[in-house]
Amino acid sequence: MPAGVYLHVPFCKSRCSYCDFATEVYRDSVVVEQYVDTLCREIEGGNPSRSEGAPERRAEAKEGTLPTGRVSACVDTIYFGGGTPSLLTSRQVEQILEVVKSRFDVSEVAEITLEMNPATVSAEQLEQYRSLGVNRASFGVQTFNDRHLKLLARGHDAHDARQTYKLLRAAGFENISFDLIAGLPGQTIGDWKRNLDEAVSMDPEHLSLYLLEIHEGTPLAEQVRSGRRPIPDEDRAAEMYEVMIERLDRDGYMQYEISNFAKPGLESGHNTKYWRLDPVYGFGVSAHSFDGFQRYSNERDTAEYVGRIAEFGNAEVNRETIDLASEFVFLGLRLNAGIDLASFQDRFGIDLEREHRSDLDRFHEADLVEFHDGNLRLTQKGMLFSNEVFQAFVTERSAISVATQAS
Repeated sequence: MPAGVYLHVPFCKSRCSYCDFATEVYRDSVVVEQYVDTLCREIEGGNPSRSEGAPERRAEAKEGTLPTGRVSACVDTIYFGGGTPSLLTSRQVEQILEVVKSRFDVSEVAEITLEMNPATVSAEQLEQYRSLGVNRASFGVQTFNDRHLKLLARGHDAHDARQTYKLLRAAGFENISFDLIAGLPGQTIGDWKRNLDEAVSMDPEHLSLYLLEIHEGTPLAEQVRSGRRPIPDEDRAAEMYEVMIERLDRDGYMQYEISNFAKPGLESGHNTKYWRLDPVYGFGVSAHSFDGFQRYSNERDTAEYVGRIAEFGNAEVNRETIDLASEFVFLGLRLNAGIDLASFQDRFGIDLEREHRSDLDRFHEADLVEFHDGNLRLTQKGMLFSNEVFQAFVTERSAISVATQAS
């Protein structure tokens, strides 16, 4: 099956209050250039430095996850995530893409996505990205409410979002995805409906709509803990989710995953690989990879990542062999289509209905799952309580927290 390539760019104009990704503020173009060179070296297969010193540490370096030289596996999605990849110059994006294409057999019709934030791109820059083959933009709007944007410490306002969208269309982008967040502290149902109205009126091809998660260690978590921000209302967030599904269905957007909606045929090919447990090779700081059997991840600190690649040619810090059957279930259940039970049994030799009969009976009675045309899938209510369902299928060797790196 074709693989995907994920490329992590950690730099941002500013740090959002809710963000727990591996990011840092863009301060120095020299640092960014060094990072791009390092990223390309990792993609090429390492090439650690031959300088004197610490030979015993170099001896400990792991072999590259991929063999040296060109990799024959076909790649049909490339995803620049972050961070804010649109802070890279078109020359840097071209440099990275050239190295990827020299290492992998990249399909001529590959989906190439670049995440971007409003007010970080010019018309000329977008035209250059498009000329390099970037054919999909994942666009971090989050909300059209300026007060809420300030709460999130976003580096743009609603006007910037509208203008950047116009620039994308003018540059020839025909596949644009918006990110929006529901359940913000103090956000009303009316606020959320206005967000949806404006997003739909702009007519993007794809929408990723998330319920806010507050992560420990972020500024927003501290603001909520100290009482400076109200605790998000879970019941209101659930109502927003229901409003979202009804509104987008009415306007021709198909929900194909818990948080993702698309016009027919324009689902995110790259993110679907994570949910289908297809191979994805990740490069860059904190990037996660899955080769079909094992999941592994890179160093999270940017300076340490650069140092590891320079000395070892490899920045891997964690590797685990996962329970494929278990993980396939709780990733596959994220998709509206669910899991084909017969195909699952053919692939893993497990009768899922028999193996988890008591759990499935309990979830069915609670209207969290349903059986349809031989598929097991979540109901709309089940999507709101998906973690409870997923937990029944998690084994000790399964990765409970699965990185999907973006939209």
